Amino acid sequence: MNDAPKHRTGSDPANELASDHSPIDPRDFRNALGTFATGVTIITAAGADRKPYGLTCNSFASVSLNPPLVLWSLVLYSSSLSVFQNASHFAVNVLGASQQDLANKFAKSSEDKFARVEWTPGLGSAPLLAHSVANFQCRAVDRYYGGDHVIFLGAVEAYSYNRNEPLLFARGGYGRFIADKSS
Repeated sequence: MNDAPKHRTGSDPANELASDHSPIDPRDFRNALGTFATGVTIITAAGADRKPYGLTCNSFASVSLNPPLVLWSLVLYSSSLSVFQNASHFAVNVLGASQQDLANKFAKSSEDKFARVEWTPGLGSAPLLAHSVANFQCRAVDRYYGGDHVIFLGAVEAYSYNRNEPLLFARGGYGRFIADKSS
């Protein structure tokens, strides 16, 4: 293992936005990002056809407490991109440790990801998934383009949570949080 920096200094960041100009190897960069454990969410929205849409996402983050804002990002070539770009609301469903199968189901393309999934409509008809450890119902505020992703900013208009154990993701696999009981 080598802890030496993988990034040259002195290069022009504007040129690095295009992958063919970056000195960083995308696969190795993904491996480095994988050392940061994240929660696992399913982002949902209702399409113009009123059909529910959703996808597994670990790029969710808090932006601000006052006002309450959150963000998440979606790759530009996602088949669901237009649904989320046009939705008035989206929901962030934070998955529990027992919901790994659900995370896998929503990570894959399929005709009806919501088949045999318990959910209720939230604000803007965005689906709220049963048994999630938290959900954040958001009004779509803005979006920003960054590299090969669209960053969605949402104003949290309602939320709920419980004390169940969250599902975590790191180094390409799922895991659990073990609290330090000595503190």
